[in-house]
Amino acid sequence: MGLCQPAGPFLLAVAACLISLPVRTQTQGGRPLPGPAGGFSEKSILFRSSITLPNVRGGFDLMAVDVERKRLFVSAEDNHSVEVVDLGTGRPLRSIPNLNEPKWVVYRPDENVLYVATGKDGRVTGLDATTFEKKYIFQFKEKCNNLRYDAATRELVVGVGDTFGSLGFIDLREHRIVREIPLADYPKQFEIDGSRIYVNVPRKNVIQVVDRDVQKVVATWPVKEARENVPMALDRQNHRLFVAGEEGKFLVYSTATGASVAILDVHKGADGIYFDAARRKLYVSTAAGFIDVIKQLDLDRYEVLEGIPTVDGAATSLLIPQLNLYVVATPQAGTRAAALRVYRVVP
Repeated sequence: MGLCQPAGPFLLAVAACLISLPVRTQTQGGRPLPGPAGGFSEKSILFRSSITLPNVRGGFDLMAVDVERKRLFVSAEDNHSVEVVDLGTGRPLRSIPNLNEPKWVVYRPDENVLYVATGKDGRVTGLDATTFEKKYIFQFKEKCNNLRYDAATRELVVGVGDTFGSLGFIDLREHRIVREIPLADYPKQFEIDGSRIYVNVPRKNVIQVVDRDVQKVVATWPVKEARENVPMALDRQNHRLFVAGEEGKFLVYSTATGASVAILDVHKGADGIYFDAARRKLYVSTAAGFIDVIKQLDLDRYEVLEGIPTVDGAATSLLIPQLNLYVVATPQAGTRAAALRVYRVVP
């Protein structure tokens, strides 16, 4: 029979049956995760390449990027190093050693300085991003973790604490610590929105709202639907705050009221959330080994489009909208080498 024969009635019936099959969705503990209504999910990100980091032992914390030179800075916390990777060539460039459990990193192109928050010694260290020699050291009382830069005030904001909690503020015009604002307990991820800062405080299972004008906590929102609220992202234009819990709950809050307006099931161990405002999507990297892609249908309605398999423990991620890239760090475990999985964000 020729290769281009028209389909007969039997083949047409089989095709119709296949088209009518229900969409298979990812499951978590035997419970299906929500999928798109009425069809196959659109592809949101496509795997492009993998960059092996053979000398890294253990896992990762946050990443930062030098967009102009396409350099990625990766905190290898267990390895006590920051790895520098060329995203253009897909090759490691160098390793910056002797950092005492690097957590979060921020790159400032105006200074060409890489700032590294370290957990074991309670420091934020500024490194010359060409020579990687130390330029500045800011010493805090306890562990330094999450690190954000506020361009409006030219301040670095750092989460501080282990037996207590605070937000520390570093003035980058004068390169000095200017104040700390106490919290109910140690902070995890936080988001800056003008004079307000939204902070996840997981041990108390709350979100605290800090007002920098009055330099104190002005509201505390209980996280009732989830535990271990660690990752966070913010839709500033539409006043929506996104939070995930360890057990696999994704929550949406109105920053105007402090009330949760949506809840979804995602995979366990979420550690990174990024909001892609141009595409109205969120990317959630999880230790369960999936990237959950969520569509913002409107301000109070959200839908899980797909769960993209990665690697167990691959919870650290970074969205780079300027390059249309999304990067997930996969930890070293046993004979498996540490690596970066690079994805292209679909327009």
